[in-house]
Amino acid sequence: MNGGALAVEVAGLTKRFSAKRRGRQWLTPWRRLPPIEALRGVDLAVDKGELVVLLGPNGAGKTTLLKVISTLVRPSAGRAMVLGRDVTRFGPEARRNIGYVLAEERSFYWRLSCRDNLRFFGVLEGLPARAALARADELGSLLGLTELMGRDFGSLSTGQRQRMAIARGLISDPPVILFDEATRSLDPGRSERLRRIIRKVLVERENKAVIFATHDLEEARVLADRVVLMRDGRVAAEGSYADLEAQIGSAFREESSGEEAEFRRLFPDLEVSL
Repeated sequence: MNGGALAVEVAGLTKRFSAKRRGRQWLTPWRRLPPIEALRGVDLAVDKGELVVLLGPNGAGKTTLLKVISTLVRPSAGRAMVLGRDVTRFGPEARRNIGYVLAEERSFYWRLSCRDNLRFFGVLEGLPARAALARADELGSLLGLTELMGRDFGSLSTGQRQRMAIARGLISDPPVILFDEATRSLDPGRSERLRRIIRKVLVERENKAVIFATHDLEEARVLADRVVLMRDGRVAAEGSYADLEAQIGSAFREESSGEEAEFRRLFPDLEVSL
């Protein structure tokens, strides 16, 4: 462990959402629906210079956990700390230390150029205008966006917009970076380049703490210093990918077992496995 406070420390984190009524449930409005538990007592510690991969099936709680850490969602119980600051009590201070890269970034201004978008978000994060512009051009070079910087954001392809979302998450050079399915819209070559940037530049050279959420098993295997396997809002296991490989495979097989059984019922003459 490095000296000083942990980059991210989560203890007993719980998040409940109110269930929305659907269909026939509106016929009995007096009946209270049980809340949806997205997180159930999650504990997690991430040091500076460490790359932790959150792995789990869809609905395991990965995105909710990242949203709580990034101050976007308030927890129902427990606490999350970023560099020693409680994200609930000291949200703005904690937020200044966090970069958050979403799978689908919708807050860009479509009629502004890519450069102006990044400069705007840099200033919003507290950078002087000239420094924000220099940082935007630096990230454009790093992420292969240089030729796109003068184009309107609205003219970009899905993959290009995703690279802009990555640049936005890095614009303030934060010490803690959260990636949520960051390679989902990227082609294989650029996915590989992003993984090298994360590992070689952000973690090894700049000593940043990175939490990378994915359900891509190969991505988790090649990236992680440590894998945190999540199931049903809980941490099911953590350790190296090699040590957890059997549990990881079991978690994903169980998640799809009901769908496979239904497929076999509907198409008994077809082989499911590819």
